[in-house]
Amino acid sequence: METSETTRPGRVRRFFAHPLVLLPIGSAVVMTAWIGTAILVRMAGLDEGAPAFFGGLLIAAVTIAAYRAFVRWIERGGDGDLPFTRSAPREAAKGLGYGFALFCLAVVAVMALGGLRIEGGAGSIGDLSRMAGIAIFSGVTEELLFRGVMFRFIERAGGSIAALVVTSALFGAGHIVNPDASWAAAAAIMLEAGIMLGAIYMLTRNLWTAIGLHAGWNFTQGYIFSLPVSGGDAPQGLLVTTRSGPDLLTGGGFGLEASAVTVVVVTLFGLIVLAMAVRRGRLVPMRGAGRAQAALPDQTKL
Repeated sequence: METSETTRPGRVRRFFAHPLVLLPIGSAVVMTAWIGTAILVRMAGLDEGAPAFFGGLLIAAVTIAAYRAFVRWIERGGDGDLPFTRSAPREAAKGLGYGFALFCLAVVAVMALGGLRIEGGAGSIGDLSRMAGIAIFSGVTEELLFRGVMFRFIERAGGSIAALVVTSALFGAGHIVNPDASWAAAAAIMLEAGIMLGAIYMLTRNLWTAIGLHAGWNFTQGYIFSLPVSGGDAPQGLLVTTRSGPDLLTGGGFGLEASAVTVVVVTLFGLIVLAMAVRRGRLVPMRGAGRAQAALPDQTKL
């Protein structure tokens, strides 16, 4: 009879199976695929106008392929919470709906306080292809990096709270390089988006939902309401909107994401989702994180 020693994975395999080893490797794989493809897309002229939609799809597809290759050949896990099943489109569509509804709620709250006014329709389709492409590739690449790699492995090593705190902080800090960014804007992203996206992933254990929410939020912000998406110039979308009042209310040049009102609305939503995740047993404790993570089902209903 074979002993447990003979069936135990080798030292090298155990080393590469450690979550804090997989974390930098997975991050490097996703970022290399993301940035490398983005450079090729720009060189090919697929980053502006109508071709930007196909450029965004290409970046997303290559990054997904790289992530799944990492999960299969290096992590040797399941599907990395990104299943290619018939439920995937439904989960992504669900996330898109959440992103649309949540941003509309933030718009209504800011409008009620006089910080935003909708002047009417733009009278054209505007930057539809470009904004759709940006929403797709930003939703896919950022969620695979921050939730698919960072959150999963930090949670596996140190529990859900550590994963939520660290990934939220890194997600906010990652936006400091954006146009018109400030540390206040980065803190707003950390609180609202970091908690919201981390909590939705904790609850569903499905990256398609988080990707859809992220993409839906960005698309609604930029294309529907013609507002700056995490800094930069406001795109031409379906509606003509004007902002007035202090940056604390409107978010200034960074966009509505830096508004204190948006922070309150979205963070509250994120905390509600987090409470649902805890109530449904989705919280992985710091002690015995690996065992608890393995016991979690793939996904649950929101």
